[in-house]
Amino acid sequence: MADDIHTLRSDRLTAVVSADGAELHSLKTADGHELIWQAGSQWPRHAPLLFPIVGRLKNDELIHRGRAYPMKQHGFARDQRFQWVERGSGSCALILTDNAETRSRYPFAFRLTVTFSLTSSRLEVRLEVTNTGEEMLPASIGAHPAFNWPLLGGIEKQAYRLTFSDDEPAPIRRLRDGLLRMKPEPTPIQGRTLAFSERLFDDDAVILDQARSTAVRYAADYGPSIEMSWDGFRELGVWSKPGGAPFLCIEPWHGTASPSDFDGEFAAKPGVMQIARGDARVLSYRIGAG
Repeated sequence: MADDIHTLRSDRLTAVVSADGAELHSLKTADGHELIWQAGSQWPRHAPLLFPIVGRLKNDELIHRGRAYPMKQHGFARDQRFQWVERGSGSCALILTDNAETRSRYPFAFRLTVTFSLTSSRLEVRLEVTNTGEEMLPASIGAHPAFNWPLLGGIEKQAYRLTFSDDEPAPIRRLRDGLLRMKPEPTPIQGRTLAFSERLFDDDAVILDQARSTAVRYAADYGPSIEMSWDGFRELGVWSKPGGAPFLCIEPWHGTASPSDFDGEFAAKPGVMQIARGDARVLSYRIGAG
């Protein structure tokens, strides 16, 4: 068990990271208040890492040079065991490299490094994707942290809202059978504010594929709050399980599910990063507790 998880501590926060999926399992305040969803029956994950795809591919297949490879929703990183490369009191780092199992689904050489750094009241997660192969590396990556909703017992779920750092007037995207619907839809965001209700997620995630913001605040009028910011990501998903569940996911992405009419080569899929041989792409996000 000691090799499975690692605990980071500051004067105001405690974070628990697992080697399985390089997944954040817990983020608690100094008074022991848990911010992260504890993988209950409605959804058995905490904060999975999405790689090398975000969302679904059509027919759950990745096409490369005309050959189809099986690739399930959100990719395989969340189900792989990462190797520890650093374990300190304030930071830790893990890596995943390609292997026979990953190459059977994703025929590319890569190294994925995930670094967690804890300061007094903020956790930073740094994702570095390195192309260790001989050809261009196409990849998508996304964060999927789930926060308790409500953050504090006794507060109505509808009292919470997401406040964006910038106005978000652009239409949003929705999913059908896990794929992007053809037509954008009017945004439910009013200026910089997204009000929450159980019905908001009847059509699955709210997807901002033209996001202006690089930060949001998740809060009610009182009680704990979450400040989240990011760099390098282009899209944002906001999700809870349709039908109602006590968690809310705030998900910076680089890439989305495939458009429903797209079944071409993975390298040509909209939103995919193209990383040249020997190069790396770095993305990061931060979670602050208020």
